[in-house]
Amino acid sequence: MNEEFSFSIGTDVPFNRVSPKYGLKEVLATMIIAVPLLVVGLVLAIVFTAEAPWLHIIWIAVLVYGIAATIVILRQAKAIGYAERADDLLIRRGIMFHKATVVPYGRLQFVDVDAGPVDRMFGLATVKLHTASAATDATIPGLPRAEADRLRDSLAGLGRANMAGL
Repeated sequence: MNEEFSFSIGTDVPFNRVSPKYGLKEVLATMIIAVPLLVVGLVLAIVFTAEAPWLHIIWIAVLVYGIAATIVILRQAKAIGYAERADDLLIRRGIMFHKATVVPYGRLQFVDVDAGPVDRMFGLATVKLHTASAATDATIPGLPRAEADRLRDSLAGLGRANMAGL
């Protein structure tokens, strides 16, 4: 269990963490927007230094945002975890505001595995759990593709077995 980001759900449950590649993928997605803004701000500041020296504030702000966003994104990625228990699946996330979702296997309707082009480039996938409740936020992003497929098959089997017992 990751002791830095652990929080109590009633018992000491060992959580599986998502791939470290997930944090890098999310940082890359943020930098796709931040880097061009940084370049534009820097060019404007250099070109118009004599007329408007305050333009340096733009690129400095974008740089500070990029650094802060990178730190937060990497910490958030480390905080995501899941644990398979006998009757349910626990999903946790959050650094400052911890969120724990408990999904009973008997309530699972179906399980999706999604992987967009960037996810596939990093070898990652997202497992989405669908229950009868529309409000259930049950997704596990950033899993290695093989683990996502194994989890989908395991959860689908447990969902069928527990639903038959209801």
